[in-house]
Amino acid sequence: MPPIPKATELAPRVVKWFLSNARDLPWRHTLDPYAIWVSEIMLQQTQVKTVIPFWNRWMKRLPTVAKLARAKESTILKLWEGLGYYRRCRNLQKGAHQIMARHEGEFPSGHKEIQKLTGIGRYTAGAIASIAFNQARPILDGNVIRVLTRLHGIEGDPKSKAINDALWSLAADYVSNCGRGAAKAKSVTFAGKRSALNQGLMELGATVCQPTQPNCEECPLSDACMAKATDRINELPYRSPRATTTSREFTTIVLADGGRYLIRRRPKGVINEGFWEFPNLETTESKAKPAEVCRELFSIRAKPIRIDRFEHSVTRYRFRQTVYRVNLEGNTRPKGDWLTLAELRKRPFFSPQIRIFDSLG
Repeated sequence: MPPIPKATELAPRVVKWFLSNARDLPWRHTLDPYAIWVSEIMLQQTQVKTVIPFWNRWMKRLPTVAKLARAKESTILKLWEGLGYYRRCRNLQKGAHQIMARHEGEFPSGHKEIQKLTGIGRYTAGAIASIAFNQARPILDGNVIRVLTRLHGIEGDPKSKAINDALWSLAADYVSNCGRGAAKAKSVTFAGKRSALNQGLMELGATVCQPTQPNCEECPLSDACMAKATDRINELPYRSPRATTTSREFTTIVLADGGRYLIRRRPKGVINEGFWEFPNLETTESKAKPAEVCRELFSIRAKPIRIDRFEHSVTRYRFRQTVYRVNLEGNTRPKGDWLTLAELRKRPFFSPQIRIFDSLG
């Protein structure tokens, strides 16, 4: 059994390991807190490889807080298209408006002021403060939770208040005991050792101390790991049972007329508001047939032709989407925007609407 791990001894080892093993990611070439903020919001519940092209595209189009604040909603939605969790991009713009109004356009360096921005919680505030400004602020995301629970042999649900408070306290110990000096690496930029420590804990969880089949041989802390010493790596951290999946059925109608297609904008107050979609109807309970869906959506009689069927999941819901095409006959067009494929590409769509749009050519 190894001795109880001590942050004072292990934190410098995390920093040393990270400076030699940090992935070369685009947001690690800047200390601009705005750029780091955007990366942290995009990375929430999203893999790094998915985020990279979105971040590059966003920063090219909206490189400053001021430009984000002035951008049209359609612009930010289009830039975020396909990334999911669309409330996040709206919160980014709300935060940009707050920075312009409260801080004269300068991103605040104070932890409390950062956390007052819309969409920024304890984790994101700590990440920005430490990564951009090298402040001794703890962070606690899924990767860090996994590293700390295994390293310290912490049992119980990390979501419970007692365990969560203990993990935040541990994270604070690590970032407070890694040193204050500079942190230099060959290909990336760091504000200092505190920045490297927090990113190092996340990197360990993402690349070494993974949920399944962790690579303990490559871990710089394996000799001090309580979970490894007691053969509990696969038991920690505690995983709560998954929620029961609920199935929902939707029928989507692609209404076409002479090379133009009907789309409608989702109204305010609903999920994915502001995005465009092909008209659709939930048929989970009604079991309505495609022709009945056409009558309800457009007040027309039609013989829909099935062109696609697929499934996708959002949280605990499993959606089954069946897509039909209808070539409009007659002179009366239902209300909505009738656009060509070229025009459709300029509008923001959300998943799975993007798949439907792509299938049209």
